[in-house]
Amino acid sequence: MKLSIVIPAYNEEGSVKETVLTLYHLLQEQGIEHEILVVNDNSKDATLSILNELKNTVPSLRVETNNGPNGFGYAIRYGLDRFTGDCVAVMMADLSDSPQDLVLFYRTMVEKKVDCVFGSRWMKGGKVIDYPWLKRLINRMANRIIRIVMRIKYNDTTNAFKLYRREVIVGVQPLLSPHFNLTIEIPLKAIIRGYSYTVVPNSWMNRKHGVSKLKINEMGSRYFFILMYCFIEKHFSKGDYKKV
Repeated sequence: MKLSIVIPAYNEEGSVKETVLTLYHLLQEQGIEHEILVVNDNSKDATLSILNELKNTVPSLRVETNNGPNGFGYAIRYGLDRFTGDCVAVMMADLSDSPQDLVLFYRTMVEKKVDCVFGSRWMKGGKVIDYPWLKRLINRMANRIIRIVMRIKYNDTTNAFKLYRREVIVGVQPLLSPHFNLTIEIPLKAIIRGYSYTVVPNSWMNRKHGVSKLKINEMGSRYFFILMYCFIEKHFSKGDYKKV
């Protein structure tokens, strides 16, 4: 089963090389057929030139430039329209997501034959390192609201780092979110539309270089819109979008 990794990258010159090389060497060592698809989201720094140079030594690396519209959600959607694998994971360019956890996700999908593997940083075995306290507070509040509204037990919906089979990505279309709210749109639609999933613990580590692109003060209404969209689909679609 070929694994694709979609990595959105905007001004990640300080991180993207280490991320790509770490992923490549680990997946080669594990014998996992894969592609690393980095979507350069019209970066203004040396991100693109670093990626182009890496292609000489990382044969599984693909580089695509999203010329616009730009933004986190747009960049991921650009990659999800172009990956070639049987399954796809979304990972960050700053190595905040653990490549070792990606291997765990992949092995779990193969062994349990599920459609999705979701990670949780907040279950037993999960771990966060240098997580900003305000971001943590907002994260836990947001996930609690999602759990209550959608009546699910999963407690880390907002984390983008998840693994999906190709048919799930096809089945959750159309995707609407242009920003970080895409992180909840995909898994909630997957759950609503009847795809199977399992949850495993994973870790998160704060970036060593650059700055986070998430602007908390801009995202509340966008998350709320997608949450209400998924709530309406769950309760009023009459099962029109269910997996068959």
